[in-house]
Amino acid sequence: MEEPDLFTAAAEERREKDPGASPLAVRMRPRTLDEVVGQQHLLRPGSPLRRLVGEGGGGPAGPASVILWGPPGTGKTTLAYVVSRATRRRFVELSAITAGVKEVRTVIESAKRESGAYGRETLLFLDEIHRFSKAQQDSLLPAVENRWVTLIAATTENPYFSVISPLLSRSLLLTLETLTDDDLRGLLHRAVADPRGLAGTVSLPEDAEAHLLRIAGGDARRALTALEAGAGSAIAKGEPEITLETLEAAVDRAAVTYDRSGDQHYDVASALIKSIRGSDVDAALHYLARMIEAGEDPRFIARRLMISASEDIGMADPTALQTAVAAAQAVALIGFPEARITLSQAVIALALAPKSNAAYLAIDAALADVRKGLAGPVPPHLRDSHYQGAGDLGHGHGYRYPHDLPGAIAAQQYAPDAVHGKRYYEPTRYGAEARYADVLDRVRERLSGE
Repeated sequence: MEEPDLFTAAAEERREKDPGASPLAVRMRPRTLDEVVGQQHLLRPGSPLRRLVGEGGGGPAGPASVILWGPPGTGKTTLAYVVSRATRRRFVELSAITAGVKEVRTVIESAKRESGAYGRETLLFLDEIHRFSKAQQDSLLPAVENRWVTLIAATTENPYFSVISPLLSRSLLLTLETLTDDDLRGLLHRAVADPRGLAGTVSLPEDAEAHLLRIAGGDARRALTALEAGAGSAIAKGEPEITLETLEAAVDRAAVTYDRSGDQHYDVASALIKSIRGSDVDAALHYLARMIEAGEDPRFIARRLMISASEDIGMADPTALQTAVAAAQAVALIGFPEARITLSQAVIALALAPKSNAAYLAIDAALADVRKGLAGPVPPHLRDSHYQGAGDLGHGHGYRYPHDLPGAIAAQQYAPDAVHGKRYYEPTRYGAEARYADVLDRVRERLSGE
């Protein structure tokens, strides 16, 4: 016989009597897998997730550990809650930000008591497991191996880098995808009409809905929180619908004209890069702000900055690429809202850096020659000479080892005959590239044997 979870039961009863007592995002939390928005690749019939909740016959089955990997707001907590509800397991939630080994051990001991005394299994949902150290993650292994708890761990970071191998090998890894606008649109419609949600007390016009989708950025929790704020303001003013103006005031943001799937997406991204190229740091920050406010994927912005660092700055400041790559890595680790600061730093650094497109022109010129058929055989002295019989073919004969020579430069032919003497890289005299230009002049002079 089960011991009732008095606190959980009381909370459920309170929510049923007064739905408004909980935030809208909590009230609209799916109760079954069929109510889950998005993630259809995980919800097909016969999937591991379906089997975990006992669908398909035979009762609950599957591993004692599941790792959910995906961006914020994609439903990691929701899936853990649904699994707990479907399997009637006791649900315990911990965050790796605030919890440590002590709290984990307390949950495990409690789970063993619940199982022994009442036959009730425990589902431990551990959010942001990547924040746990190796030692802290090790403390989970006995509970997982002995099935004292069903562990569902959530992470926004690549688990192959952030979760220890023993735990990863014992887990079912499920990758969650960013919710699409269609996914979120369906969720918003449901929240407006559902008795658990707004119960039709207000309507949501298309322009307000579009603004909600922009500011949500694929995050269901953010979308519902903003909807609730807008609905509260509209109801307080006695308005039958959530107008765009009411919504903007409620969420304290201006609507940004920006279609992430249309021309505006590419126009604003293009304007950002061209402003960086033109060294107008203020214009670049304006376009960055528009992309952020429109809910643009920060990884897309970071990728554009990495391209700009090589295409428009190049050797005039070789550290620009390092800055852009570091920003991309930081964005992947921290996400919004903090990532806005990292992206701002990178945009400022790139906009104010000296500019050169010499590296971009150099590779395109070399590619053009290759596509014209200007290739030809590799000179014999440069060919691989490490395998048996290479010497008989003349491979490597006459090769001069640069490190044996003054300045470590050997005057010999490196390019095929078809492009021998071609000059692809023509450095500018801007920034650090001026120094490389001087070096190149001396190197080319030595290579020519002059």
